[in-house]
Amino acid sequence: MPSPALAPSLEEEVATGTAEFYRGVLRTLQAARIPFLVGGAFAQACFTGIRRSTKDLDLFIRREDYPRATRVLTDAGWRCELPYSHWLAKVYQGEEFIDLIFNSGNGVAPVDERWFRNNIEVEVLGVAVRVANLEDSLLTKAFIMERERYDGADVAHLLQANAEHVDWPGLIERFGSHWRVLLAHLSLFGYIYPGERHRIPRWVMDRLLARLFLETAAPPGEDPHVCAGTLLSREQYLHDVTRLGYMDGRLTPASTMTAEEIAVWTQAIPERQDGGADPGTR
Repeated sequence: MPSPALAPSLEEEVATGTAEFYRGVLRTLQAARIPFLVGGAFAQACFTGIRRSTKDLDLFIRREDYPRATRVLTDAGWRCELPYSHWLAKVYQGEEFIDLIFNSGNGVAPVDERWFRNNIEVEVLGVAVRVANLEDSLLTKAFIMERERYDGADVAHLLQANAEHVDWPGLIERFGSHWRVLLAHLSLFGYIYPGERHRIPRWVMDRLLARLFLETAAPPGEDPHVCAGTLLSREQYLHDVTRLGYMDGRLTPASTMTAEEIAVWTQAIPERQDGGADPGTR
């Protein structure tokens, strides 16, 4: 288990009033014995030493714990909302908010008991908390490839700071059928840091490249007309599924999303909220 490269308390990044809000939510969840993990920019700072300001605090919880969490937080005086039932809830104090996350936005990485094993413990605003593991941070960030947000640099920095500490068998298992996404990021790591390619274990690259060779040599699958691009971007592959007739990859067993949840998540694209053009046509 890696030691954090940096364990900032957030004192420098968070205003006093916001800090009291964050501290109160953390302590309320702990008092109710609701398991949670801190992620987002804070976890990135812990694992890489890269500090950046953030507009909120990301807490990962299990979906089944959400009803109890929202009950104790509401009883404590905060407002809770569930804008996206497949992955995200919010806790508000005025305009300030905390994200309660129980899946990835594409529905492929639900928070389960595996997330709560061997987590490092650090302090956030004086409260001892556990941080989402390196492997889970890599998994969730690897799929974020929107036009307005691409987390590939975060993935590269996590690897650069921690390659020797990654649970590589566990990481490959976590990616599962999405192993091509992992291979893509590892290939880019070797491009970004050419002098550090050796830090990715040779057996990891050999195993993934062997899968690539076998898959490339195999005949087409039973249903070749699937676009898995929607697992990487909710916007940039809408043209494929709405105009070209591809099956949305989020409607396959790869994701936990329903058609209704996909519709809500699509409608939340900023341009669509503003009444702009269909982003799938651009």
